[in-house]
Amino acid sequence: MSTPTGPAAPTTSRAGRNLPVAIASGVVLVAVIAATLMVLDGFPFVFLVAAAICVGIWELSRALALRGVSVPVEPVYVGAVAMIFGAWFGGAPPLSAALGITALGVMLWRLRGGVEGFVRDATAGVFTAVYVPFLAGFVVLLLRADDGVWRVFAFILVTIASDIGGYAAGVLFGKHPMSPVISPKKSWEGFAGSAVSCMVVGWLTVDYLLDGRWWVGVLLGAVTVVTATLGDLCESVIKRDLGIKDMSQIVPGHGGIMDRLDSLLATVAPAWLLLYYLVDVSSSAGF
Repeated sequence: MSTPTGPAAPTTSRAGRNLPVAIASGVVLVAVIAATLMVLDGFPFVFLVAAAICVGIWELSRALALRGVSVPVEPVYVGAVAMIFGAWFGGAPPLSAALGITALGVMLWRLRGGVEGFVRDATAGVFTAVYVPFLAGFVVLLLRADDGVWRVFAFILVTIASDIGGYAAGVLFGKHPMSPVISPKKSWEGFAGSAVSCMVVGWLTVDYLLDGRWWVGVLLGAVTVVTATLGDLCESVIKRDLGIKDMSQIVPGHGGIMDRLDSLLATVAPAWLLLYYLVDVSSSAGF
């Protein structure tokens, strides 16, 4: 007589994800990003950013609709494309101008719906335009530099290091929750792991990829661990407020595009600022 066996060991991680699927999806995403960055000075990457941002807008507007908020998505979509490609062709001024015009377009478009809920919907539309395409425009600003491809790689690698270091330290040592109400699985031990990995990867990427000074990389890592963690927490607050676990199920093992972009969107503007003002300056000054 055969001996009954217990159920197969679960493949989900402590974070509630199917770990093998999540790893496979992550590898595919990184490969696609790398492939688009390495040809034509990274111009295909701009199209990838625009596509991802449009999906993110769709996810966020659909989630907000669960609470009766109707985002005027048409001007946000148009504005998103204008922001991303405006940043590529013209830099920061077109990016900022496109945001302002998009905000005006959102309010004018929403006028068609009448008075009821105007402030709520228009505010949500402007919030969506700022949170998703405007912040994403800074990664295109990173790409515009002479060594822009490597700046984008450095930014992405340091931000990924925050997730990996935090996850590993949290699983191994996590005992003290950082914010039990917002994100009960985040721990201070995980934050410490994120800090160490971010600063090490920041030092290595800025030093070897950008020929910058080591301390700029460490500073980039220190800033990233704060912004990436806050970005993740803010996304968690949004989802808890809307009563959802993931923004969608587009990315197997991860959820939606916005579930992957939360840390990146929160980090990219400070990263651009630090690299723009400190890498060339510190190198030329001999610091």
